[in-house]
Amino acid sequence: MISITKDKRMLGYELLDSYPNISHFVTTRQKGCSKGSYEGFNCSPYTADESKNVRLNQLLLLQNIKHPVKDLIIPQQVHDTASLVIDDYYFNLPLEMKWRVLNGIDALITAKPGCCICVSTADCVPVLLYDKRLRVVAAVHAGWKGTVKHIVQDVLSHMNEKFGTKGEDMIACIGPSISLESFEVGEDVYDAFCTEGFDMSRISLWKEETGKHHIDLWEANRIQLLDSGVPATQIEVAGICTYKNPEEFFSARRLGIDSGRMLSGIMIND
Repeated sequence: MISITKDKRMLGYELLDSYPNISHFVTTRQKGCSKGSYEGFNCSPYTADESKNVRLNQLLLLQNIKHPVKDLIIPQQVHDTASLVIDDYYFNLPLEMKWRVLNGIDALITAKPGCCICVSTADCVPVLLYDKRLRVVAAVHAGWKGTVKHIVQDVLSHMNEKFGTKGEDMIACIGPSISLESFEVGEDVYDAFCTEGFDMSRISLWKEETGKHHIDLWEANRIQLLDSGVPATQIEVAGICTYKNPEEFFSARRLGIDSGRMLSGIMIND
């Protein structure tokens, strides 16, 4: 990954950075205002962090995006597969209704310039998508529950239905999240991936020393992209484990659920 800011507060992807008509970022824990288990750069409003600290962190975020942001949109995720297109319908809603429609959403899609769509993660997999032909972007939250239900494929199908997106035109980036080595799972999780038809020889590992299966969420999501027609050369995997780097990234497995989140965002520049 590349550093978007000098202090490494915000990272980016080489593949997406080569397209000047979009902005994108992945936040870290570095140099934020939050304290305690939220210590650092927590920008998620769906935590028990003090709202004033979240607002200050979001202000710092916006100041570090080179192009003007009209709207910073963050859904209230539920580890499922629902995706929402942010368009005129959304912008014409009253504020309270906007909050309501964002509840239960794990992926956002938009073609609106200046609209920065985000997902929040702390071990789950963030995926940023860009249709370079039609100029449509998406941000996807793919925890294991979303991954096993093929959320990335569902989002690509949604983009195809709404805009005509094709896999061959997609740039896809899989962000910092828990790695195969760190993601121990029980039999129920392993069986869920088997039932959904995943090639377990490609995405899992049994460790004799721990007596546990390990799942590779990076590869499970990469396979979905490949199966949807995205060329391998147009997929970037950060390869950074949040669990192994808790000082740089939030990790719910290390810090607990009541802790901070990273934001992964993408926007078509206005």
